[in-house]
Amino acid sequence: MAYIITEDCTACGTCIDECPVEAISEGDIYKIDPDLCTDCGSCADVCPVDAIEPE
Repeated sequence: MAYIITEDCTACGTCIDECPVEAISEGDIYKIDPDLCTDCGSCADVCPVDAIEPE
């Protein structure tokens, strides 16, 4: 089960550096590739607006 980034995302970039498998891509709202996500939760732990949650 992958994590998803909700519309609350502010595109701050904090999560990108935390992802060990580079599953997060930039955009107006960042996106997590579910095929690459290992469900580690590192991105959710550092998100300042709690925009990342389990799918």
